[in-house]
Amino acid sequence: MNAMMDTPELPAVFDGVKLAAVAAVLYVIVRCLNLKSPTAPPDLYFQDSGLSRFLLKSCPLLTKEYIPPLIWGKSGHIQTALYGKMGRVSSPHPYGHRKFITMSDGATSTFDLFEPLAEHCVGDDVTMVICPGIANHSEKQYIRTFVDYAQKSGYRCAVLNHLGALPNIELTSPRMFTYGCTWEFGAMVNYIKKTYPLTQLVVVGFSLGGNIVCKYLGETQANQEKVLCCVSVCQGYSALRAQETFMQWDQCRRFYNFLMADNMKKIILSHRQALFGDHIKKPQSLEDTDLSRLYTATSLTQIDDNVMRKFHGYNSLQEYYEEESCMRYLHRIYVPLMLVNAADDPLVHESLLTIPKSLSEKRENVMFVLPLHGGHLGFFEGSVLFPEPLTWMDKLVVEYANAICQWERNKSQCSDTEQVEAELE
Repeated sequence: MNAMMDTPELPAVFDGVKLAAVAAVLYVIVRCLNLKSPTAPPDLYFQDSGLSRFLLKSCPLLTKEYIPPLIWGKSGHIQTALYGKMGRVSSPHPYGHRKFITMSDGATSTFDLFEPLAEHCVGDDVTMVICPGIANHSEKQYIRTFVDYAQKSGYRCAVLNHLGALPNIELTSPRMFTYGCTWEFGAMVNYIKKTYPLTQLVVVGFSLGGNIVCKYLGETQANQEKVLCCVSVCQGYSALRAQETFMQWDQCRRFYNFLMADNMKKIILSHRQALFGDHIKKPQSLEDTDLSRLYTATSLTQIDDNVMRKFHGYNSLQEYYEEESCMRYLHRIYVPLMLVNAADDPLVHESLLTIPKSLSEKRENVMFVLPLHGGHLGFFEGSVLFPEPLTWMDKLVVEYANAICQWERNKSQCSDTEQVEAELE
């Protein structure tokens, strides 16, 4: 009798369990996708000056809210993963010419050159010299998309192919790209300056490339000649300070570290004959045992310590990270400099962002741009689910470059007017 009375209540119990399960799943989805996070304009850090006021007027993207795709765009992990897997969606195929430069140590550096497809906004000859992210090159989709957009905005583009990154280009010396080596980028810039003596330069670096371009400009003031401005996107500024955070499981950084290390191992091993072969005159510090250690490495730190630092003869990992990081060179950059990071970048710990913040508080030429969302080199835009090929970052870099070109043109015109007035007096 009691059993019969209890039976009708069972469906209600099951319905309650189902509702609780659905609620739990929805809660996890909302938390993981960060759906409750607001959209807002990026946080800006800068000194009040004529340049900064001009930029705020000329670059609407700096003051408008960045709106990522509704369903997944507020998750830095998904933005990063989508960039890493796809680079960009439906990316174009710009046509360029590959250039080869023989370096002093026998290495063969390559870069791809793309001519402008339209007249520039101020009618000048301007070349973007671009340094991609770690192990990247001109054939990556995010680079192709950005180059196509820059070409259509009137810019010539030169894109460095990191030494050893292209699978069809063999190494011709026992060395490949490292975290902060500027030799190949400098050779590309010098080629552009000699080939196009009237051109002006816009320097652009993505992730690791951001470290390289900032270090290059700060190494000597001569490197800043003919440079209109520099844009660095999603770099970490200090490898020494980043190495500890990159080993933490917070924001899954340790997992990203493992994936990036695995990719680096594949690239190094694809060139093992050129790097470790018996017929190769290797750096004295690079030994065959380092190859065996490479197989067991599970982090970029281990790879850097056992292999990468030895290409340039650094005695320790600390010395390598200190010398190769751009942090000690940033204050020597005098051209307009825009540093861009995303607050939800899972690869760059928030403690590292104190570096660009502090710099922007001291230098009038520096603007630090920090949107809430974007992940690592993501910055996708789109209405609900599907992202657009062109990203907020692509548009911001070109918009900033256009504004700087206009700023320089206005300064030049003002100087000419003042000179004429002085002569008349």
